Amino acid sequence: MDGYPHTAPQVLPVGDGSLAYRDRGTGDPLVLLHGGLLDHTMWEEQLDSFARTHRVIAPDLRGHGGSAAGTRPFRHTDDVAALLGHLDCGPAVLVGVSMGGGIATDTALEHPALVRALVVSGAGTSEPDFRDPWTTGVLADFQRALAAGDAAGGVERFLDFAAGPYRTLAEVDPEVVGTLRAAAFRTLARLGADGPGDVVPVARTRERLPGITVPVLAVNGALDSEDHLRMAGRLVREVADGRTALVDGAAHYPHLERSGAFGAALTEFLEALPDR
Repeated sequence: MDGYPHTAPQVLPVGDGSLAYRDRGTGDPLVLLHGGLLDHTMWEEQLDSFARTHRVIAPDLRGHGGSAAGTRPFRHTDDVAALLGHLDCGPAVLVGVSMGGGIATDTALEHPALVRALVVSGAGTSEPDFRDPWTTGVLADFQRALAAGDAAGGVERFLDFAAGPYRTLAEVDPEVVGTLRAAAFRTLARLGADGPGDVVPVARTRERLPGITVPVLAVNGALDSEDHLRMAGRLVREVADGRTALVDGAAHYPHLERSGAFGAALTEFLEALPDR
């Protein structure tokens, strides 16, 4: 479990699975939702910095990191709602990268009373629309490697998202790559032991976007793929109050590569939110 906190996270039973989560600080709640194949350790810097001003909650989504998927059908958005109910906090600002961004949007659609605002990176809804040959090629190679039992090869291809289509992985900070690689192997070990679980999709997410009335910010890495930028762009165009911030020198994980710029954009957004 290299890179996972030595102090065990708190654990909430959900269905026949569980959610491991961190809960730091006091104040208005800020929920950090990680990307697919990863876990909450991708948010360590934000957990530290934003806990000075907010109550920061960072779960491992079911089937990832320290959270068990269980065998019964479930929806990630309902788990987020259950966690906020358990902690008796909300409405919360939900911050999600990639898959986590889609789950944040799902929660605004399915549990609107629990959501004060949304911040996403490289994501729109939980129904992705991949068209770009670079993106579809990475995903296909990743799936082929896993199907062949080559977990290491699959993880290395997955890590190409950290570089984006315009760089090699060697051009990305090794510490960033190491954080992502360790989390991906932890989740693959979890999936190998427990299985992926039966995740139920949220329906009609794209056509329902105009019904989201809370403020939405997309903080995108300028070097991210065309697909991820396009999907985030569609989200902010179709909601009632959407805006975009671009982080130079970063691809799919701007909060890791350029944490200062990401933090500044998030802070500016949070400070401009209307009082609850």
